[in-house]
Amino acid sequence: MKYEVVIGLEVHVELSTESKLFCSCSAKFGADANENVCPACIGMPGYPPVTNRKAIELGIVSGLVTNCEISNTITFDKKNYYYPDLPAGYQITQLFNPICQNGYIDIQTSQGEKRIKIKQIHIEEDAGKLVHDSFTDSSLVDYNRTSVPLVEIVSMPDFSNAEEVIAYLEKLRALLTFSGVSDCKMQEGSMRADINISVREKGSQKLGTRTEMKNMNSFKAITRAIEYESQRHIDALETGVEELVQETRRWDDNKNQSFSMRSKENATDYRYFPNAELMPIIIDDAWISKVKFGLPELAHEKYERYLSDYKLPEQDSRILTTSKALTDIFDETMKHTDRPKEAANWLLVELMNLVKVESKSIDDIQMDGKKIAKIIELVDQKTINRTTAKEIFAEIFKNDVNPEEYIEKHGLGMVSDENALLEAAKLALAENQKSVAEYKEGNQKVIGFFVGIIMRKMNGKADPAMVNQILKKLLDEA
Repeated sequence: MKYEVVIGLEVHVELSTESKLFCSCSAKFGADANENVCPACIGMPGYPPVTNRKAIELGIVSGLVTNCEISNTITFDKKNYYYPDLPAGYQITQLFNPICQNGYIDIQTSQGEKRIKIKQIHIEEDAGKLVHDSFTDSSLVDYNRTSVPLVEIVSMPDFSNAEEVIAYLEKLRALLTFSGVSDCKMQEGSMRADINISVREKGSQKLGTRTEMKNMNSFKAITRAIEYESQRHIDALETGVEELVQETRRWDDNKNQSFSMRSKENATDYRYFPNAELMPIIIDDAWISKVKFGLPELAHEKYERYLSDYKLPEQDSRILTTSKALTDIFDETMKHTDRPKEAANWLLVELMNLVKVESKSIDDIQMDGKKIAKIIELVDQKTINRTTAKEIFAEIFKNDVNPEEYIEKHGLGMVSDENALLEAAKLALAENQKSVAEYKEGNQKVIGFFVGIIMRKMNGKADPAMVNQILKKLLDEA
C-alpha cells in the first residue's frame, strides 16, 4: 500500500472500411500474403495518397461515442522511422491536428464508477506485419496490413489497476463494435493496446519512470502483464537492484514475463512534419450532425431497452449486450416472436454452449432469428418437445436447416397420442416393479426414472407433460 500504480493506454483500432486509408486496395483481413498491395500503399515514389472519406466518418463516430470534441479542421503528418514492415520509411498519422480531443468513458468496477479521460483520437495508417520463420531462421514481410486505416485512442493516465483497464477496454470495444467503427477482433489484431505503466509513492504528484508494453491483444495477457510489470517496478524501487529506465518492453505470455526491446522514443525521435501531399480536411457541423443522426443503437441503449420493453433480467440483458452479433440475432428473433425470455434463454444457454463446444467466437456467429422464433413456436404448439428442439437448434447453428422441413424429413414430430403413451407407461411399470415399490414408499424421484424409459421407447418424441401426467396417475393407482 506504500505505492500506487499509474497506467495510461494507447488503443489501436482498425476501421471497418472496404479499402485502405490512402488507396483503393482491399482492407479485409485474411487474404494471402501481399495480395492486397499496390505502389501507393507500399510507399513507391510518385503515387500520392488519396484520403478515404469513410475512414474520416468512422473517426468522427469514434469521437461521438467517446464523448470527444470533434475538430473542425484536421491534417495529416509524417512520423519518420525505419522498420522492415514500414516500406515508405514513415507512417502517415496525425500529431498537430487530430480528429478528436478531450473525451471520456465511464467505467464500472468493484470499486464503483470511475471516469477515464481521453486525451485524443487520431487517424493513422497501420504498418505491415513481420512473419518470423523459425525453420529457416528468417523473417518475412506481409504488406497487406500496410495503410489499413485505424484510430489510436489515447487515454490520460487515469488507471490504477488491471481491473479498470479491462473494464475500459470492454466498454470501448462495445462502443466501437455496436457503432460500426470496427469489429474489434483482438485475435486478428484489429484491436490492440499499448500499456504505459509507472509506479510512484502514494500521495506523490510526480510520475515514476514509465515503461510501455506494445501491441497487447488479449485481456488475459494484459491483466498478467500489468500485474507483473507493476510488481517489477515496486521491487526495483524497494531493493534498488534493478534500475528503471524509460523503455519499450515485450510481453512473453508463455514465460509470464516482460523483456526489454528498446529505449522509449519521444516525439523528437520521429521528426514529425506536415504531409504536404494531403490537404487539410474541413469537418463542418453539418457533416458531424449527419454522422450523428446515422448512429445505430449502442450497447448501453439496447441494455436499457431490453430491461424496459422486454422485462428481461439484468443479467440476461447484460450478457446479451456484450456482443453485437448476439444482439443482432436476438433482435431478429424478436421480430418473429413475443417470447423475449424464451428467446434469450435459447441464445444464452444453447447457443453459448454450442459456441463453446465448436470452439467458435461469438462475434463470428450468424443465425437466422426467424428460425429460432419458429423453434419457440413449435415447442409452444407441442409440435416438438424441448429435446427435439435442441437437436434442431444445433442443426440450424451448424447447417442453417429449415426447422419444419427437418422435422418432417426425420420424423421428429412429438407423440401426443394418449393411448400410445398409456401403453408405453404400463409396459414400463410392469418391467420395473421394484421401482414401483420405491414410489409407494415415498420416493418421488422414481417418476423421472420412468419418464426416461418412456422417452427412450418413443425415440425421444413423447410429450413430457403428458407422460408425467399418465405416470402419476398409474403409480398412484398401483
